[in-house]
Amino acid sequence: MLKQTQQQKLLQKLSPQQIQLMKLLQVPTAVLEERIKEELEENPALEYSEDGQEDDFKDNSEEFEAGETEDEFEPDGSENEYDNIDISEYVSEGDDEIADYKLRDDNYPDPDENRTIPIRVETTFHDHLLAQLGMLSLDDRLQRIAEQIIGSIDDDGYLRREVSAIVDDLSFSQNVQTDEEEIRQLIKLIQQFDPAGVCCTDLKECLLLQLRRKNPEDPGAITATQILDNYFDEFTKKHYEKIQRSLNLSDEDLKEAIGQIIKLNPKPGGNYSVLNKAESYVIPDFFILNNNGKLELSLNSKNAPDLRISEGYREMLKEYDRGDKKDKRQKEAVLFIKQKIDAAKWFIDAIKQRQHTLLSTMEAIMNYQYDFFLTGDETTMRPMILKDIADVTQLDISTVSRVANSKYVQTEFGTFKLKFFFSESLSTDSGEEVSTREVKKILADMIGGENKRKPLSDENLTKMLQDKGYNIARRTVAKYREQLNIPVARLRKEL
Repeated sequence: MLKQTQQQKLLQKLSPQQIQLMKLLQVPTAVLEERIKEELEENPALEYSEDGQEDDFKDNSEEFEAGETEDEFEPDGSENEYDNIDISEYVSEGDDEIADYKLRDDNYPDPDENRTIPIRVETTFHDHLLAQLGMLSLDDRLQRIAEQIIGSIDDDGYLRREVSAIVDDLSFSQNVQTDEEEIRQLIKLIQQFDPAGVCCTDLKECLLLQLRRKNPEDPGAITATQILDNYFDEFTKKHYEKIQRSLNLSDEDLKEAIGQIIKLNPKPGGNYSVLNKAESYVIPDFFILNNNGKLELSLNSKNAPDLRISEGYREMLKEYDRGDKKDKRQKEAVLFIKQKIDAAKWFIDAIKQRQHTLLSTMEAIMNYQYDFFLTGDETTMRPMILKDIADVTQLDISTVSRVANSKYVQTEFGTFKLKFFFSESLSTDSGEEVSTREVKKILADMIGGENKRKPLSDENLTKMLQDKGYNIARRTVAKYREQLNIPVARLRKEL
């Protein structure tokens, strides 16, 4: 039996503006410009402000902060929607002002008008291999097979895909029939390409291929080849004594052979792939300068674009307001214009609120880690978690996390990701809490200054840190060492 009931529920609902702001907070400076261009293309009522003047519409940033939920601006299509169009706030101000375009001299263009942006032209790793493939005299069928093999090579330069899988790929996707033997012959052909070691299946084959291109008369290269060919596992584990006894090598011969091996490139394609990654370009979101002992924080100008409502769209509303005849088609057009102007206002407000949130968060981080920004010494960094900054800025922890996750700050000592400044605490013998970043820096300095013939074990490192007053366990030292990408003592040993 159906029954109607009334229920009262407490729900938390985000307005479209709040969702838009949260998405903008996650966007780094390098991507913000593209995001603004997308909005400009979608909304013709939004445009760049050439004269640098801010729009005179009401700023709704406080509504974002307070979390108030506004009604959706999409119409329901009813007659009331068209009859109750209020455009007074859009046409009441600025009617008597001289348009900014009338104040500019067309004979003198803006100084930024002729600025050209250099475009970086790069050759990818796979393009480099395909260019070499084009120098060979292959028929169309072999050319397609070789292109499939090159396309299967990863960014490091390795062919980690099974030969049988490549045969299946050619059969199903390109209708090219081949066998594993023909594939292997083409692989050997591609392995002769530059850079040396390309198209190998594993590290051992890659290094051996590079050694075999060296002078065959070089005794060091011959010894290095023997070591990799017969004692690869022992070499990777640095069991040099066993290698020396087995090959009857002197200390000098072993040292020369190992010196040749460590000069080889374990990732032949690495030099090309790094250049083509967007992550290799870091555009800082903030700048911190030391002005005679006083830190000054500034926001990257690309984070603060000058946007405004289109004058053309405003003029359309004014023409509608001046007219006497207002049929349904005109009302529909005006409602569309009003929606676009509202969306433009909300986007401008979201950009302003983004700037405010970024600056307040970064200012709190700067004040918290003031000594580090003055000196650049990691040992002066204080323990800091997201909650510490959230308490100072009165923002939610998730908001601080969005800001810190993908933003960079440029200082006199380098460019750092904001997450770099967050760390847990560790207590000392005196009861003082210090940042784990400080402990990691001391640990890295200890390992950097050790005798490489007798590197320090984790037990020795733990004892040395405890002698300095840090209450730390051996497993914690091992964890920090791994986070610093430092191998165990046995693998740090040198001849």
